[in-house]
Amino acid sequence: MTPEARIGAAVEILDRVLAGEAAERALTTWARGSRFAGSRDRAAIRDHVYDALRRRRSALALSGQAAPSGRALMIGLLRDAGTDPTTIFSGQGYAPAHLTGDEAAALAAAPSAAALPEAVALDLPDWLVAPLKARLGADFHAAMEAMRHRAPIFLRVNAARGDRDDAMAALAAEGIATRPSVLAAGALEVTDGAARIKSSQAYLTGLVELQDAASQAAVEALPLQAGLRALDYCAGGGGKVLAMAARVRGSWFAHDADSRRMADLPARAERAGVAVRRLTTAAIPGEAPFDLVLTDVPCTGSGTWRRTPQAKWTLRPERLAALNRTQDEILAEAQNFVRPGGLLAYMTCSLLDSENAERIAAFLARFADFTLELERRFSPLDGGDGFYLACLRRR
Repeated sequence: MTPEARIGAAVEILDRVLAGEAAERALTTWARGSRFAGSRDRAAIRDHVYDALRRRRSALALSGQAAPSGRALMIGLLRDAGTDPTTIFSGQGYAPAHLTGDEAAALAAAPSAAALPEAVALDLPDWLVAPLKARLGADFHAAMEAMRHRAPIFLRVNAARGDRDDAMAALAAEGIATRPSVLAAGALEVTDGAARIKSSQAYLTGLVELQDAASQAAVEALPLQAGLRALDYCAGGGGKVLAMAARVRGSWFAHDADSRRMADLPARAERAGVAVRRLTTAAIPGEAPFDLVLTDVPCTGSGTWRRTPQAKWTLRPERLAALNRTQDEILAEAQNFVRPGGLLAYMTCSLLDSENAERIAAFLARFADFTLELERRFSPLDGGDGFYLACLRRR
């Protein structure tokens, strides 16, 4: 496909996303119906789509148009990159159709990037500017600018299978280049060959797992001791319980309110060389108490919006308030299963204090037998996703 044809495909996919379809599903549907597109074409189109979604607000403003559409977003994105949109929207071959008179007039009247208001230039909904400024302070602009670009890809080296040097060498032999991350001892940043990861022997044999470096750093900060009994209460796919099990020997349990999210955990645990027992909600009291209960709670995912930019534009204050209630409920439930002297760990992939420190303050005001032992915050400027960890010790 030509560069122009790739942009035309991105326009088509973006229109489906803007109509409410999930970005991944829209990309997959397009690929299945476009067998002529090679792997490089699909990768380039994916980049166009996600870049447009990350920068949806600024791209629309730079196009000069009022209503979002796939064409408007790609016109604005091209302009932001210093490319004259008329050279791409030429109507020749498989290129998108010429700019209409209205599109050309809007483009001519559009403001420059330097003239965009702060929230527009940083691609944020207006209502999120104040809480993010409160959390990030002097780092606000730099962190939000980082969120307008692609996130790095990280691997976690499974210490039960080998060390970081072993993993780097094994990956390099399969054409996957990596470098150590300063965020976590077992973290590798992928610099080339990311598309080969899931078919590599290093991945298939459990030497490495895909996991963001900030998430790895949060797990490494947990004070784990050999022989502990630990419950990952909101396990999802099980990445964090596997990361804990790779650090020390212990008894590992996983639970999720939706057990379907844990469907792949047995295969992942076998690949990693560890044993993880899945528990239903009803079974937890019979296994309690635990030395450690980890709650990686549902959240806005605001620290991961580089990877899931669609979520940034659909979040509303009422949804945040509902998540806060859920977070409080999960902490209140999970504390029942922590032994005296044990640890309750709270994690989010959020940058918002209303999901982080404020939830911990509310919990401590309600449960006086816990104290805050450790608190860690990560922003995109640290290299990985935005992330939060609080460790609460029961007296």
